Formats: sequence, C-alpha cells, structure tokens
Amino acid sequence: MEAAAADVPIFSEFAAQTYARDMVEVRSHVEGYIEEWNFRPGAEVAAGQTLYVLDLRPYDAAVAQAKGNLHQSDADLDFARKQVALLEAQANLASAEANLVKAQQDVDRLAPLVEADAASKQDLDAAVAALKANQANVNAVKATVEQAGLSTRTQIDSMQAKVEAQQAALNAAELNLHYGTIVAPIAGRIGDTLIPVGGLVTPNSPQPLTTIVPLDPIWVRFKVTEGEYISWTRQGGVPGAALPLTLLLADTSEFPFTGHIENSLNQVDPKTATLELQARFPNPRHTMLPGQFGRVRVQVAERKKAILVPQKAIQQLQSVQTVFTVGPGNTIELKPVTTGERVGDAWIVEHGLQPGDRVVVEGQQKVRPGSRVRLLPYRAPEATPRVAGS
Repeated sequence: MEAAAADVPIFSEFAAQTYARDMVEVRSHVEGYIEEWNFRPGAEVAAGQTLYVLDLRPYDAAVAQAKGNLHQSDADLDFARKQVALLEAQANLASAEANLVKAQQDVDRLAPLVEADAASKQDLDAAVAALKANQANVNAVKATVEQAGLSTRTQIDSMQAKVEAQQAALNAAELNLHYGTIVAPIAGRIGDTLIPVGGLVTPNSPQPLTTIVPLDPIWVRFKVTEGEYISWTRQGGVPGAALPLTLLLADTSEFPFTGHIENSLNQVDPKTATLELQARFPNPRHTMLPGQFGRVRVQVAERKKAILVPQKAIQQLQSVQTVFTVGPGNTIELKPVTTGERVGDAWIVEHGLQPGDRVVVEGQQKVRPGSRVRLLPYRAPEATPRVAGS
C-alpha cells in the first residue's frame, strides 16, 4: 500500500451500562386487601392507568359516615344561626320596656293629682314602686339579651368550626377512597407484581407493589480515567453536546440512535481514579432496557495529516518498531518507525514514513532488505470503526 496523509478521527470506547433515571416504585397510600390486578408484567402502561383496586367497602362506609356527620353539623349550625334563645330574650326585653313605659306614665299621671289632693299618696307610692320594679326588670332582661347574644355567637362559631372539621373528615375519607384505586404515576414498562390478589398492602411497607421504568430516553453511565478527563477539559470540556455517542451492544451491533453526555459526577472515584459520565439516548422503540451492558464510542480527537498503516505491517523487536518499504527498482528497505495512537486495526505513524512511501503489508516473511519483489496491491478488509486503543 502507498502511505498517504489524511485527517484521522480518533475514537475511544468505554464500558457502559444502561439504567433508568426516573424509575418509580408503585406503593399504596392506604391499607387494604388487593381485589383486582389490572396489568400484565412487562407491558407498557400509561400515566393514570389503573393498576390495582383494593377492597373499597371500608372506605365507602367511611365516606358515608363522614357525610352523615357533616349533615348533622350543618343542621346544628343552621339552628344556631336562627338565634332562638336570643330572639326570645329580645321579646322579653320589649315586653319589659313596654311595662316600664306604662309604669312611668302612671307615675307621671298621679304626681299632679296627688299635689291637687285629687288622688291618694298611697296610689302614687305604689306607682313609683312599680316603676322601680319595671326598671330593674328591664335591666335584668337586657343582661339576659347580652348573655343570649354572646352564647349564640359562641355556639355559631363552635358549629362553624365543627362543620369545617366534618368537611375535612369527609375530604380525607374521599381521598382515601380515591387512593383505594392505585394508578400508574408515570408512563413506562411495568415489572411483575410483588403482592398478589388478596394480599394486604400498607403505606409503610418496605416492599413496593411493583416498579415502572420509563424507557425513552434510556440513560447510560460509563467511566473515564482521570487522565482522559483532564485531557478533555484542556480541549474545551467533556465532549457531549457537540459530539455524538455511539452505543455498541453486547452482540457488537450498533444501537441505531446516537446519544450525548448530559451529566458528570462531581468527584473522581479515588479507588479507581475514574469519573462517571451519564449520557442520554433516544429509545423510541423501547428496545433497550435498564441494566444492559455495552460500550460507548466517542470521538476524542482528530489527527491532521496523519499517516495510517495497518497494524500487521509493523514489526516490533523489543522496543524497536520497523516496516518494510519498497524502494527504487522494487527493492526492499527496512525503516524504523515511531507509532502513535492505534486506530482500529491500524497505527498512526508519527516518524519514519512519508506520504508516497510504499509499505509492505503482507508477505514480510518472504522478504529481506535489498531483495527485489513483485508487487501486488493491498486490499484492505471491510472498513471497521477507527477506535483508539481498541
């Protein structure tokens, strides 16, 4: 093959694992026995879809009782607002005030008659006594009216508070009845049920009823070395927004959608000297599941005008690397070289070759320096991704 200079993208691969970032454990808000189980494990569920139905009879009864208590409290409040005792006291006060006016009129009529000796002083004394008695009665009834008003206001406030408390109790009973039907909080793929029909569920149970994982997007975590992270930050940051990621699956096939790095953890693991990065991949077909292993491929650099030769063209003896080249007259020459990054099944040659040099790729065991050879063009195998260090 003839060595040629070209721009070569440099890729790196990292062991990766998929995970569900927003996985939800389905739990019950109330205690009860499961009567219905309305999903198939591994199926796709929609947000709000009914998953379980508990025995609702205790909660129906609690709602009915709360409604009855509320109706009773409403009736008591309505009675208190009618102020029966206060109205009766006010009527008594009106009667007492009328009697007081009459007594005053009797005194006013008898006083001049007594002075003219037209009436006895005894009648006047009796009228004055009646006036004083009626005045005292009016004062007493006024106190009764004030007491009735205060009692009525207190009773109304108390009944109002009781109505509000009964309304809150009804709201709580209706909420518990609503919670007796357990629905999917998010859309995603649901797991197996961990409690069967007839089983008792409690709000504080350590075991969830089931789990739901959203599959689109799917998240992937992988780790880079501290040196790689430093190198990337010197080049302008961790690649992600601009550089697409390729996900290689366990069978070496490529996931058909590209992803990007979204997050990185805030510290390097001192035990492994690695930093975890988190990437997001579209997964509209829901073919990827959490927990799968693979490899993430990312372009980390690009070498300008690099000379790339197949790995099998390079021979290494201890620390010396050499290649056979074909010089003038089709004679073999041995040239020492210095290699750089390995890209797929090829090496970047840093020193020792120039563009246009003819490099022996196959048949090195048949040649030696100075021998004449007959040339055949090298046919490269089907192209493979160029991954540094693979």
